[in-house]
Amino acid sequence: MRDFLPEEAKFMKYIEGKARRTAQLYGYGEIITPVLESYELLATKAGEEIRVRMYAFKDLGGRKVALRPEFTASIARLVANVLRNEPKPLRMFCVGSLYRYDEPQQGRFREFWQSNYELMGSIKPEADTEIIMLTNSLMKAAGLKKSVFKVGHVGVLREILSQEKVEDEVQNGIMQLMDKKHYDDALRLVEKAAVSEKCLKTLRRLVKVRGGNVSEVLDKMEGYVEGYERAVDAVRNLREILEFVLDSEEEIDVTVEAGFARGLEYYTGMIFEVYAPEVSTALGGGGRYDKLIELFGGEPTPAVGVAHGIDRIMLAMQKQNTTLEREEEKTVAVIPTKEELKEEELKISRMLRSADISVEVEVMGRKVGKALEDADRRKIDYAIIVGEREMKEGAVVIRNLKRREQKIVKIENLIKIIKGQA
Repeated sequence: MRDFLPEEAKFMKYIEGKARRTAQLYGYGEIITPVLESYELLATKAGEEIRVRMYAFKDLGGRKVALRPEFTASIARLVANVLRNEPKPLRMFCVGSLYRYDEPQQGRFREFWQSNYELMGSIKPEADTEIIMLTNSLMKAAGLKKSVFKVGHVGVLREILSQEKVEDEVQNGIMQLMDKKHYDDALRLVEKAAVSEKCLKTLRRLVKVRGGNVSEVLDKMEGYVEGYERAVDAVRNLREILEFVLDSEEEIDVTVEAGFARGLEYYTGMIFEVYAPEVSTALGGGGRYDKLIELFGGEPTPAVGVAHGIDRIMLAMQKQNTTLEREEEKTVAVIPTKEELKEEELKISRMLRSADISVEVEVMGRKVGKALEDADRRKIDYAIIVGEREMKEGAVVIRNLKRREQKIVKIENLIKIIKGQA
């Protein structure tokens, strides 16, 4: 868990602002859910990897609770209990901190931040497409020069195993291993489940299928799963989604990976992750989950969503030397030449802040020269020097710290000068 100093905090808030703006552009309304939830809620379909890493404990009422390790369970609870009669689709956005007991390493910490988007109520491939395009929009809005999408469909693997009558718990174990790319271990687990030779052969072929030629990879996948009717349907569903993405003329770099799985157990369809070449961990990921709302007592509700790691996006931006788009906001330091002019300093500061100008007043009792050095060091744009002689004329000295120029101006003209209107 980390402290963020002002520059890093500004970076994080910048990305958060882009995430909020992306939500607005796509019609997602912001919601706020608790950091603390019941353990049972968060553990449902979270996946063993996440369950063992949750910060879980008993509260003073003896209830087992946990810090949220992800957002989707909380949103599913909200939809099942509070929003069940709301018209569909529901488009919801939230942002905040999450907690998992991971081993700290680059891009992976025990407290981390995400922006989360959920689209609930649509089974159509257009909904899955929207979530991918939204993610691409955010990566571009943040200023990333390069990002790559890895896409798969958990339904392809699950439907093969289901047709072979492999139990859900065993399937979950197989998916966990595939998520970690432990394909040999996963296939040994499949073999132990007493599946057919055809099943083993199909899965061995699938885990090797990946590439950036979307149509070619999907053709291979569809050929390999022949005889598993619902798995064929899953490949065709993925084809529809990706055709929509590519036909939208969105500039997006997609790799399809047939053996791709994600750790969360609730996924039922298309899944994806987005990467930057300079960072080994995913910047975001998501997919379709059509059965989760029912688990919490809600109506059958198809859904698709994505979470983006705000601190991971920051890391990728730093690695790519991305420059933040800064609004043209001028900063000002107001410095009195003597103690008796403190009241005038505060009046001028209040006037400038009322005009939405960022102002710092001298509170250290420094001489003018030292105060100017400090303002210059901290890259403040203007220094206003409040002097006794100038104040008699209703004026002050304004110094442009970047140009090293100064002049005497009337106080009523300060705002126009600072905002570049005079």
